[in-house]
Amino acid sequence: MPRGDVFTVRHEATVSTAITIVQVKAGALYGFEILYASLTQKGSVTSVQEKIALVRKSAGATVTTAVVGTHVFEHEAGHPTPDLALGTTATGVIATGEGTDSEVFWEEGFNALGSGWLYRPTPEERFSFPVGAIIGMKFRTAPASQLWQMTMSIREI
Repeated sequence: MPRGDVFTVRHEATVSTAITIVQVKAGALYGFEILYASLTQKGSVTSVQEKIALVRKSAGATVTTAVVGTHVFEHEAGHPTPDLALGTTATGVIATGEGTDSEVFWEEGFNALGSGWLYRPTPEERFSFPVGAIIGMKFRTAPASQLWQMTMSIREI
């Protein structure tokens, strides 16, 4: 039976290299669908074009392990702990070593000075992923060095 619980992975960090900045790995019981993803910069007054991608990974990047209450947040109080796999090659933020990207399923350019980047698909357009799947939000080319705020909201299914 679908679980339906919604969780958000959120972080901010200075990024200046082409790396995975958010990685989500489905746990052993539930897959997930991406409801929302966003990326904005904080502090720059320079207009520059950037490019962000959502990728499927056949091997996870080495990331800082996400922590519930620090990087992973419930949308409603009282929800159970997410089934997401947490770990250095599972759900986490800011890669120090890349895994293997198997498919770029979404890629867009955006102006960093504008309103940033937003992925908010209609329900019919949502990408869904099975148990054990690894998904990354990634700069495929080096962005301008600045403080970036990244968010990905998922629903366990």
